[in-house]
Amino acid sequence: MNPPTTVRPRGGRVAVVTAVAGTVFIAAGAFWLSFTALADLARRSGVDAGQAWAWPLIVDGIIVVATVAVVALAGQRSAWYPWLLLAAGALVSVTANAIHAVVAADADVPGVLAACVAAVPPLVLLAITHLTVILTRPVPASIAPAEEPAPDERVPDVVPVLPVRRAGRELAARLREEEGWSNKAIARRLGVHPSTVGRWFAAPPAMTRTEEETR
Repeated sequence: MNPPTTVRPRGGRVAVVTAVAGTVFIAAGAFWLSFTALADLARRSGVDAGQAWAWPLIVDGIIVVATVAVVALAGQRSAWYPWLLLAAGALVSVTANAIHAVVAADADVPGVLAACVAAVPPLVLLAITHLTVILTRPVPASIAPAEEPAPDERVPDVVPVLPVRRAGRELAARLREEEGWSNKAIARRLGVHPSTVGRWFAAPPAMTRTEEETR
C-alpha cells in the first residue's frame, strides 16, 4: 500500500512563491490601470469626484471576489452563480474601460486601437487573479489508487479492506451525498481516476471472508 503523498515538493513550493509574487505584482498594476480609467469615467459621467473612486472598486472588486468563489466552489452545483457574477463583472469592466479610452483618447488615435489597449488591464486582472488563487490553493494529500491485478493473477480468498481505500470511499460518499460533487470532481480531490470513483459507487465495499460468514 502506497502512503498518502503530497504533490508539491520543496522546489515546487519555491516556484509557487515566486509565481505568486509575480502574479500579485501584475494584478496590482492591472487593477491600478483599470481603477484610474473607471474612476475618471465615473467623474465624466457625473459622479462626484470624492465618490468616483468607489465605482471601480465595485466593478473590479466583483471580478476578484467572484474568481475566488469560482475556484473555491469548483465541481459543485452552486458554482454557476459566481461564474455568472464573474462574467458580468468582466463584461462591465472591459466595456467601461473601452468606452473611457474612446472618450479620453487623442483625436489622432483610432477609437478601435484605444479600446483594445484599454481592454487589456481588466482582462489581465481577471486571468491573473484566477491564477493567483489556484497557485495559493492548498494541495491536498493524494490517495494512490489501488493497483489493478494482472489478468492471470488469482483473486485471493480473503480480500483485505485497505484503510486508505476505505477512507477514500468514505470521503467520496460524503462529498457526493452531502456536497453534491460529481465523480470527476471527487476523483480530482482524492487524486484517483474518475473510473475508480465510479467503481466505488457501483459496487459495495470489499469484505473479508470472515465478514461474509458472520452476515
